[in-house]
Amino acid sequence: MTPAENASAARHDPQLVLASASPRRRELIARLGIVPHAIIAADIDEAHGDREVPREYARRMAREKALAVVLPAEAGDAHVLAGDTVVACGRRILPKAEDEATARACLALLSGRRHRVLSAIALKSPDGMLRERLSETIVRFKPLTKQEIDAYIAGGEWDGKAGGYAIQGSAEGLIAAITGSHSGVVGLPLFETRALLQAAGFAIG
Repeated sequence: MTPAENASAARHDPQLVLASASPRRRELIARLGIVPHAIIAADIDEAHGDREVPREYARRMAREKALAVVLPAEAGDAHVLAGDTVVACGRRILPKAEDEATARACLALLSGRRHRVLSAIALKSPDGMLRERLSETIVRFKPLTKQEIDAYIAGGEWDGKAGGYAIQGSAEGLIAAITGSHSGVVGLPLFETRALLQAAGFAIG
């Protein structure tokens, strides 16, 4: 079944609110057959501590996003699903690229080396209980030439992306190896998300 067919077959679920405005996360969760009742982006401070390691930072961001969402009355007793994706080189947390200079610096750092993508999810139940999962994926870029970096920057896919790239775009042609969750690198690890929702009582085929 194609992603479009999955999306059309997805059911509207009144029990779930997605705490993210990311179109990628909406598309991914539709592959599980779920269309959230509402999309409410969490507004939190995403700065990381000087000594905060990437794994714990990703987990904390997902938790804080889930807890920050205030449900409208019509949402009733809905669960809130939140996620956060962190690109890390060793203990260094790479920024979301908001300008070309940042994107170039990220790609130069990632060129020819392995890095980790940590994708954390948190599900808050109506009684306040939090369930959490974390996906860790190893990604390795080929050695990038200046021309390849220039071409990628010109395409604009880096804008707003952690680590300065989007694996679901043309960057995939520059990635020599990936070990772990492709959907986790995109922004929502589907295996972990499915398990988390099932543990909370959601019926997923």
